[in-house]
Amino acid sequence: MILVTGGAGFIGANFVLDWLANSDEPVLNLDLLSYAGNLENLASLQGDKRHIFLQGDIGDFDLVSRLLAKHQPRAVINFAAESHVDRSIYGPEEFIQTNIVGTFRMLESVRAYWNNLESNAKPEFRLLHVSTDEVYGSLGKGDTAFSETHRYEPNSPYSASKAASDHLVRAYHHTYGLPVLTTNCSNNYGPFHFPEKLIPLIIVNALADKPLPVYGDGLQIRDWLYVKDHCSAIRCVLAKGRPGETYNIGGWNEKANIEIVHIVCSLLDELRPRADGKPYKDQISYVTDRPGHDRRYAIDAGKIEQELGWKPAETFETGIRKTVTWYLDNQPWVANVLSGAYRDWVARNYESRV
Repeated sequence: MILVTGGAGFIGANFVLDWLANSDEPVLNLDLLSYAGNLENLASLQGDKRHIFLQGDIGDFDLVSRLLAKHQPRAVINFAAESHVDRSIYGPEEFIQTNIVGTFRMLESVRAYWNNLESNAKPEFRLLHVSTDEVYGSLGKGDTAFSETHRYEPNSPYSASKAASDHLVRAYHHTYGLPVLTTNCSNNYGPFHFPEKLIPLIIVNALADKPLPVYGDGLQIRDWLYVKDHCSAIRCVLAKGRPGETYNIGGWNEKANIEIVHIVCSLLDELRPRADGKPYKDQISYVTDRPGHDRRYAIDAGKIEQELGWKPAETFETGIRKTVTWYLDNQPWVANVLSGAYRDWVARNYESRV
């Protein structure tokens, strides 16, 4: 059995689904079900005895300790995190509590569990901590992509909190010998993405005949990684990665935000044309840039390819078509996600900046 934390969120849910599609090894899934945690993401696993879900907080030392003692997982994969930069600007404390304090308490639970494992089980155990490329800061136009040895220079409360969690994980390996692995990924996209992030937000707003908000000049560059490729990379690192090492996971797809918006609009023009025949790009609306917006991220995923033999299966063109098609085919999921709280958030964050 493996323990997955944050397994009802976007990347975590995709990982659980992917894991059980490729293995019969059971998953114990712990998620607090905060605003972005959604059990509908896991609806296809209803009645599947390989999946055990529990609502709870990684910061609850006693709960995590009891779960570890009872289920004896051979690995822990930690997706649990507050993850939206804009939300961290408006309310950083939740990010400090979940991403730093929560990670610390989880590490303490896992360390105690690992120390008490039988000698034959100890070498097999792994804790895999899922992090982000945002911990490395921002790149200039001609700068080389982030490698695993790039200096940490976080620029938002979110990335600072994730950087702190990465440092804690590293410290628990070097101080206590805990067998940890860390992955730093680029921007994920794909099914079940909460529609506050760029790609699902553009799809949802376009279909609702609403403005398509683009920060600043829209020329911020990100590397884009299809979420199912990210899942396969995590499986690979868990199976073959060296304890104490960090592996950057990227899609080799650097694109400006405005280019992403135009690509999504073109796909929607093809797959779900507007009733009036006009292009969706007419709905693009430039809004005031967010504070401290990093200009460029780029991941050098050479280490994971050279050491572990992993590389992404999807190009951006194939991945984004699959993503847009999924949202068009899953409108009930979208409708259920669009709660009043979400609409209030979008209104406060974007409409006030037009």
